Amino acid sequence: AKCVVILPGPSAVAFSRLQSLVRHKQHEREMMQQLFRHTVCRAHAPVGSLALRAAVARAFSSAPEDLVLLERRPSQVAVLTLNRPKALNALSDPLMKQLVEKLQEIDADDSIRAVVITGIGKAFAAGADIKEMNSREGYPEVRSCNMLSHWSGVSNTRKPVIAAVNGFALGGGCELAMSCDIIIASEDAKFGQPEIKLGTIPGVGGTQRLIRAVGKSKAMEWILTGDMISAAEAERAGLVARVVPAGQALDEALKVAEKIAAFSTPVVQLAKECINAAEEMSLNDGLRFERNLFHATWGLEDRKEGFQAFIEKRQPNFKHR
Repeated sequence: AKCVVILPGPSAVAFSRLQSLVRHKQHEREMMQQLFRHTVCRAHAPVGSLALRAAVARAFSSAPEDLVLLERRPSQVAVLTLNRPKALNALSDPLMKQLVEKLQEIDADDSIRAVVITGIGKAFAAGADIKEMNSREGYPEVRSCNMLSHWSGVSNTRKPVIAAVNGFALGGGCELAMSCDIIIASEDAKFGQPEIKLGTIPGVGGTQRLIRAVGKSKAMEWILTGDMISAAEAERAGLVARVVPAGQALDEALKVAEKIAAFSTPVVQLAKECINAAEEMSLNDGLRFERNLFHATWGLEDRKEGFQAFIEKRQPNFKHR
């Protein structure tokens, strides 16, 4: 009698694994094709351009959507880029959540000493996400969820934060810029608090920070008319630190951030804390607070190094402690 050997066919598990392997290889091939396309685009986009960085980040991101791109520079400066260009970087809850989370991550990272926030495309941020906010039914809902309260995470950042404003910074976008420590604006930037035109008022510091920046009369005019303000007027009023030619806001903000990052981190943070406290204190209380923190620098190695370097006529070598 003949002996017949019947070989078993592939099991369902093995077949499933084979399918998974094929899909993985297809995904790898697609990713390489995307990389090739974005690399070819370098001939048409300047190296390091926001558009190119965003495209490459999208090609390799494992997240469904990177609404805020984080770039760590060798100069110990981080760049956070708002990445909703089709919506003019409208500040949705998911975007602001990512922004605050990344700022908290940077605050805890000793290798980063300053931050620049900018927007991709034609706007810094054209405002909050109106459709998202309008989806909330009424006062009980917005009150119970304390709508927009999480935005305070921006101003709570201990390290210096610089806004590089290109294009529109309106409504929530203007409030986000004012939450930063320094605003560098492109000459084509536009600021404003147009909430009055929507039947509401600013909700993330517009009425509070603007009056401190430009005074009562201008704050009243800008908020009650909802008019857009040019970069030049914003600089004259004191809202903006400086205005630069179109397309150069990010580069200029990086120069400022890198200059700050070269100084002692704990000293920079003490100075920032003093300046912010001044807005909420009487002059006498502020002077007392400043003097206490000034005395505290005598506990820092960097203060000793800075004084000694001055005496010896050399550049200080700060250790950030």
